[in-house]
Amino acid sequence: MDLHRLPPLSALRAFAVAARYESFSTAAKALFVTHGAVSHQIRALEDELGVALFERHGKRVRLTSAGRKYAERVDEALVRLAEATRAVRAGNRDHRLTISTMPSFAARWLTPRIGEFIEQHPELELELLSSHTLVDFTREDVDVAIRMGSGQYPGLYVEKLLDDVFFPACSPTFRGGRLPQKPADLRGMTLLRSDNEPWRPWFQAAGLDWAEPRGGAMYEDSSLLLLAAAQGQGVALVRSSLAYNELASGKLVRLFDIAVPCPWEYYFVCPPPLLETPKMQAFRTWLLPAFAAFAEQLGEGGYHTPADGA
Repeated sequence: MDLHRLPPLSALRAFAVAARYESFSTAAKALFVTHGAVSHQIRALEDELGVALFERHGKRVRLTSAGRKYAERVDEALVRLAEATRAVRAGNRDHRLTISTMPSFAARWLTPRIGEFIEQHPELELELLSSHTLVDFTREDVDVAIRMGSGQYPGLYVEKLLDDVFFPACSPTFRGGRLPQKPADLRGMTLLRSDNEPWRPWFQAAGLDWAEPRGGAMYEDSSLLLLAAAQGQGVALVRSSLAYNELASGKLVRLFDIAVPCPWEYYFVCPPPLLETPKMQAFRTWLLPAFAAFAEQLGEGGYHTPADGA
């Protein structure tokens, strides 16, 4: 076996995910990389193999016959590699805690606080994974997930951590400090957009019969949306839990007293057999009070509780 002739594992992984969805964009989201990174890795893989793995039709891609056959073998090999890795790690599983959560929440809430948990439990090896995709606990080496959603995760232990609200916010220097005084003043202003924070429900709560904004930039990640708003690029509809730091520091100011409940809530999710393990009990014992204290901070700051008309 000439291992030197094997393609890079990262390229094979990108190819396997892109082949599964027949979409470079979906693969990029699943792998938490850019569309260009996936495209580049697959192009390099094709060049190394000397075979076209995908047919390109504009932005759409489709597996070639050779690509489909190769995908079956690569996927089988990666599954076996993952199973082997999981088996090796199983011996140390009692002392390793793997947490999966959304990138924006990992960056803005969990990472700044998780050091306290690590100090309290130096016996645990912590691994933090950030991904927009839901965890498949039967196939992935993950112990617990913190997710925003409906809470409907059949077969899993689910515990609500926090609800959330939306409201508009902007930089205090937006438009030279000439900020909107009432909801109707938003007409004609730059409204920053995100797939996860649609404006239409807030418009309705504010008594505005306006359609969803269509112009301007669309931000997939909430952290980028907040950054754009803090830099004065427009008014953003923000979640109180993610915008807390900017609001508390004055980088953003809340507009109006109208908020709408977020349709998704934060949940602690894990397989029931893991719930009673010492490492999971340790993490849950730390996490729940941390969330309770954060909810109190949100309420004290006036960033969390919907006002009249919400």
